[in-house]
Amino acid sequence: MKDGAPEAGLQALRADLAAAFRLAARFDWHESVGNHFSVAVSEDGRQFLMNPKWRHFASIRARDLLLLDADDPGVMEGPDAPDASAWTIHGALHRARPDIRVVLHCHPPHATALAGLKLPSLPPIDMNTARFYGDLAVDLDCGGIADDATEGARIASALGSCSTLLMANHGLTCTGATVAQAFEQLYFFEKAARTVLLARASGQDLAVMSDAVARNTAEGWKAYAGMADAHFAHLKSVLDREEPDYCE
Repeated sequence: MKDGAPEAGLQALRADLAAAFRLAARFDWHESVGNHFSVAVSEDGRQFLMNPKWRHFASIRARDLLLLDADDPGVMEGPDAPDASAWTIHGALHRARPDIRVVLHCHPPHATALAGLKLPSLPPIDMNTARFYGDLAVDLDCGGIADDATEGARIASALGSCSTLLMANHGLTCTGATVAQAFEQLYFFEKAARTVLLARASGQDLAVMSDAVARNTAEGWKAYAGMADAHFAHLKSVLDREEPDYCE
């Protein structure tokens, strides 16, 4: 299988994705040795990098990432093959949405608590929650552990054209054109979910923005797109000092 990116570009993608794993562990967004992140390396999105089965996020290095082909189920028979749910979710999403370059799936505590509500939603009550207005899909039909092709296709359909999917009774999937962008979505969604849960815990009514204000706020976030790169660069600089082996 040929890499879909030049060698230097492929190594940079490996390093960025490895950094995302290390940072997710630092933020306590990981789940034992489960959950999974991926980044597409081919133009059609069907070749992608993903973590090997049951490797703790805090230990993943750039060279540990597997190069997989979404059209080749035989990769599941290889050494360190990803777990079935990882293959199902990421393979389906990369096949269905070639515009998505990065898929981050995990179970952050506040996002997952939100997903456990009878009617999970993210009402626009501040700048961070409004960031996702019109760009959040909510999947209410949990099918259990996503380990078969039918469930993968259903999840891909549930995401639709949105960048973020809140999965009822399950967790969160964030996507983006770059690792930095997808990570920023994950970062802000977890903050937004925490805000909503804290506000609901007060027992007071929520001050929900009007559709017009929420839409304007979400649109306004687009001018701050560069924040993702600056934030991720800072976080990687911390890893460069404290965990430099992530990019090996």
